[in-house]
Formats: sequence, structure tokens, C-alpha cells
Amino acid sequence: MTLRTALSRHVLVIDGAMGTMLQSSDLTIDDFQGLEGCNEILNVTRPDVISRIHDAYLDSGADIIETNTFGVNLPALTEYGIAPRAVELASAATKLAREAADKRTDKPRYVVGSIGPGTKLPTLRQIGFAAIRDVYQQVIEAMIDAGADGVQIETCQDLLQARAAIIGAHRAATARKVDLPILVDFTVETTGIMLMGSESGAALTVLESLGVDAIGLNCATGPAEMAEHLRTLSRGAQVPIMCMAERRPARDHGGGGPLSPWS
Repeated sequence: MTLRTALSRHVLVIDGAMGTMLQSSDLTIDDFQGLEGCNEILNVTRPDVISRIHDAYLDSGADIIETNTFGVNLPALTEYGIAPRAVELASAATKLAREAADKRTDKPRYVVGSIGPGTKLPTLRQIGFAAIRDVYQQVIEAMIDAGADGVQIETCQDLLQARAAIIGAHRAATARKVDLPILVDFTVETTGIMLMGSESGAALTVLESLGVDAIGLNCATGPAEMAEHLRTLSRGAQVPIMCMAERRPARDHGGGGPLSPWS
């Protein structure tokens, strides 16, 4: 069963935060090749740690696991001086997740490529739209080649950034001639407003029009605070709704939140 079919038929459970799990692991600065905080470098330096985290979430019953690629984007990797390694890191991460999922035979397990927002926003003219779009496409093509079932564009705070990632995903799917489910999470404060000022209903209208297969909220707030905003989405959405709630006061950008259902 493909991920697209499963989305239309079942409630699926996705994994939780990658960053939190890494923080609890016994890692040294050498594991990060001196790039402190660059979790994505661990895909090549400590694949055993990443695989162990995937296994833990799969053991917990997750139907979907995300690749360790939240920071594999142009602005984030540029800050570390390793932007040319984006494709390498995306490919390595996807292979690790794919291997972990394929070991399970009890039920279908799916891999989605985690696509984070980066550290600079095009709406604020901190980075060019075309530049981030093109790198997103390159990264997603690498994920497809390595076996991703779909992509999750997550923690979107800027609709222009989300648009760049969605277009990059569509272009990657066309280039590789595959059917690629595109899932999008945006993040809002308790008021239901995104960082750039868009409210939930407006975000739904814009993102759904770009051709996505599921839409929802992640990060920033907990389940109680998200409830009303999820109701707003569910009233108007023509695609499945997803939720990855944040249970901790600090935001962990690196894989979402606790195990949460899709509906």
C-alpha cells in the first residue's frame, strides 16, 4: 500500500522529535565534526545513533518516520559552511530511515523526508526565493532516489518559504517521474497567527491551492492550545489533517512532536 493510499484510508501515527532524542544521546563535538548543533552531520558520522532513534519510534508503533534532515536546507547549511553537502546528507539520512522501515514486516512503514524552514525567511528578504526553491528541489530529488515515500514540509512560519518548498517538491517529483505525497505543517502561536502574520484559515487556503496531500499544525503549542485551530482547518480542508503537538516549553526543531494521529 502506498503512502497516498494509506493517507486516504487510515489514521496514521508519525514519529516524534529527532532533536530531543539526539540531545539525550551520548554525543561529542567530534561526532559533529566540530559543527556543534548540526544534527544532520550525524547521518554520516554517527549513523548508528540515527538508526537507533528510528528503531525506537518504530518499536513504539509509528507508521511513519521522518528523515534526520530538518536542517538540510540552504540557509541552515550555509551557516555551517557546508551548503554543498546538502544532497549528500539528505541521501544518507533517507537511506538510514528506509533501512529501518524496511526491516519491519508487521505492517507497512513509511519514510517521509523532513523539510525544515531554514533560518532565513524570503518574506523578510533575508534570502532569495529561487535560491531556496532550487536547493529544496535538489534535496528532495536525493530523498526520492534514496527511497522516500513522501516529504513533510514542516514548521512553516512564512508562506513564501512554504511555497518555495512545495514548488521544489513538485519539480523534484516531475524530474524523477514519481508520485510524491507532499505533507505540510505550519506553526502558529496560541492566537492562531503565524510568525509572518498569516492566520490559520489563510494559510490553509494558500497551501492547499499549491497541491498538497495533507496539512496541519506542528510545534509551538500543545494539544489543548492547538484544538481550536485544528477545528478551523478541519472545517475547510479538502485533504487529510495532521497534528504534531509540542509538549515542552522549548521548541525542538528537529523532527516534530510526540506521537500524534493524522485524520
